[in-house]
This record gives sequence, C-alpha cells and structure tokens, in this order.
Amino acid sequence: MGFIKEFKEFAMRGNVLDMAVGIVIGGAFGKIVSSFVNDILMPPLGLLIGGINFTDLKLTLRSASMGIDGVEIPAVTFNYGNFIQVIVDFLIIAFAIFILLKGINRFKKKKEEAPAAPAEPPADIQLLTEIRDLLKKQQ
Repeated sequence: MGFIKEFKEFAMRGNVLDMAVGIVIGGAFGKIVSSFVNDILMPPLGLLIGGINFTDLKLTLRSASMGIDGVEIPAVTFNYGNFIQVIVDFLIIAFAIFILLKGINRFKKKKEEAPAAPAEPPADIQLLTEIRDLLKKQQ
C-alpha cells in the first residue's frame, strides 16, 4: 500500500502535472508546426527550387523485385528528403520556442525592474524614530 501512496503523491505533484500538460500541448503544437511546414512553407519553397518535394527525395539502394515465390520484395531506399523535412520542422519549432521564451523573459525582466514598495518598519522601530525626532526638536 505504501508504494501506491508514494506513486500517487509523485504523480499529483505540481511539476509532474505541469510537465504532462506541456507534453500534450507540445504534441499538438508539433502537429500544427508540421502542417505549417508541409502545407504552407514547403510548397512555395519547392516551387522556388524547381518543384522538388523534399519528402519524395530518396536514393534507391535496391529496386523492388519479385521473389522466387512470387511475393514482391519492396525496394530499399535511403529517404534523405524526409530527413530534410524533419530538420526544417525542428528548426521552425525551435525558432517558435525561442521567440516565446524571449517574450516571457522580457516580461519577467520588466516585472523584476519595477521597484518594490519599501516595507514599513516594525512598530518598535517607528516608536524609536519618533522619540529620536522629538529629542532633536528639543535641542
């Protein structure tokens, strides 16, 4: 029973829940970025470089063939175009996260720069200050 209780405390800790939410949102964000890259960014880029679709770029190491038993043996390909596509996705995601963190840091910096109101001294210090001021007036 102790193990289950310990796991429950671990799983319900704030950091773990924040991380879980971040992973779910990150997965959704990754799909958005992939769609942006595949559907919006890459078609014009492919057009500029001659209509090449990066995901279709590959080097065939062995062509498809028919086996002895009549079953087709698939081609063996080196899919470097898909790798290029994943690198572009990563760079866009990294840039978006960089911009997001830069904005958050700018906001935090402004918040830190705002001077905090000085704390009011305790009552005994105030009383001693008043006594000092009264003594100075009497002299």
